[in-house]
Amino acid sequence: MNSTGSGGARLEQILDGIGPRLRGLRRDRGLTLEALAATTGISVSTLSRVESGRRRPTLDLLIPLAQAHRVSLDQLVAAPASGDPRVHLRPVRKGRGSVLVPLTQYPGRVQVFKQVLAPRPPELVTHEGYEWLYVLAGRLQVVLGERDFTLRPGEVAEFDTTEPHWFGPADSHPVEILHLFGPRGDQAVVRTGPSTTDPAPPSTSDPAALVAGRPA
Repeated sequence: MNSTGSGGARLEQILDGIGPRLRGLRRDRGLTLEALAATTGISVSTLSRVESGRRRPTLDLLIPLAQAHRVSLDQLVAAPASGDPRVHLRPVRKGRGSVLVPLTQYPGRVQVFKQVLAPRPPELVTHEGYEWLYVLAGRLQVVLGERDFTLRPGEVAEFDTTEPHWFGPADSHPVEILHLFGPRGDQAVVRTGPSTTDPAPPSTSDPAALVAGRPA
């Protein structure tokens, strides 16, 4: 058996799969080529050629694309092996003592992370998407525009990320959260069973109703 030949064929198969995977990620997030180009600094024509397979992706292209789509490089290069449903956790240490643990192993509409956030100064950001935060331990401060909320363990916040926002520890101690991120318009739906006695949930037409926390 020619191991060199089989290895080359496998490499070609991996490279051929990157373009469609990138296109699927972009479309799942509802991004245009122009929006992705503005985020990554890669030209629209280059992005189009990479997605169509007319250009082989290089590391300097894959790194900003992985960051923009919030996936790891190995998720972009190849799908995880089939047959094993277990997620092999790979904690990623971020700046200033924070830790990010991806809990989903394949790029899709919604990405799930466990995060330990270290204290840091607030800095409002905006981007396409929708976020859902669940506090596991500690106190979480969530800033949405001019509104400021403090969440405690067991409390949840969800919001459209096109609104200026920031979240982090509400005090000098780290906070541990479960973090779901999806394309704009995707919202987490929590069902605990039918109830005929509970009042109807609040309308989400008011962004303030999307935060199940206490005003700081």
